[in-house]
Amino acid sequence: MQQSRDLLKSLGFLEKEAYDLPDSSKRFPDGAQYRIEIPSVEGPEALKAVIEEADRYGITVHRVSQGSGIQLLTDEEIHEMVEICASRGMELSLFVGPRGSWDIGAQALTPQGKAIGLHHEGIEQLVYAMEDLQRANRLGVRGALVADEGLMLLTKEMKKQGLLAPDFIIKASVMMMAANPVSMRLAEENGADTYNVPPALTLPKLASMRQAVDIPLDLYVEAPDTLGGFIRHYEIAEIIRILSPVYIKFGLRNHPDVYPSGKHLEELSIKLCRERVRRAYLGMNLFKQSGAEYTMSSLGAAGLGIPQITTK
Repeated sequence: MQQSRDLLKSLGFLEKEAYDLPDSSKRFPDGAQYRIEIPSVEGPEALKAVIEEADRYGITVHRVSQGSGIQLLTDEEIHEMVEICASRGMELSLFVGPRGSWDIGAQALTPQGKAIGLHHEGIEQLVYAMEDLQRANRLGVRGALVADEGLMLLTKEMKKQGLLAPDFIIKASVMMMAANPVSMRLAEENGADTYNVPPALTLPKLASMRQAVDIPLDLYVEAPDTLGGFIRHYEIAEIIRILSPVYIKFGLRNHPDVYPSGKHLEELSIKLCRERVRRAYLGMNLFKQSGAEYTMSSLGAAGLGIPQITTK
């Protein structure tokens, strides 16, 4: 195996898993080591609930992300979310709308074909996705989730050509599932500004990922059931130490799948968001009890995809 290990080493990767769990010396632009993300915030009312609960529990939420897609939000709803997040110095990240699982093809519905569900089928879906991103950009959004390698590469060119703002944050969705350092670096080189790593990776595997890339990584410390339902609250301190700069992401176990969400599921979505913030409070309390002292970003910190308020 030594030739294979030597090749990895020559390319700047570790030749063995990082079982020694080294401290990460990498940081966010503001010098901080961690930030907090609340996912599945499916509209302005859910966003208001997140902020209300965050203030009640004294939790700083740096980023909210959404999963139903840009195309299922009205301009007015996006404007409202932009204004709320901009006023707090908080990042807003909306998912690209068109995807394979919403198209008429059956492959994404099969056991073997589920992996194609978040990818874009053919040229037309890529065009739809690019239009979705440009619409969000025009409305002041400065962050979006992408789950297709081809679209991610296109976003690099879109920034160069002025179709997206230069500071538009491309967040690689967990559904891209890069599970090794080489795949992770490829994503970084192809346009990922931040990457949501698979939630079931061990600490040594996560540490190996961090050695390979400089971009912030996002990790569910509580994952939704569709991603395994893991609850890793007691590992938060170690995750920050080895994975910095990292977004500590609080999903929610044992909840119904609300994608795509809308007014018909709004009441449930709001309740789920409130509980995600409560879980963040519980998780961060365990982090404090560990005695670890790591630096958290302030709201408005450099590198956050804070939306820009535009004229309606």
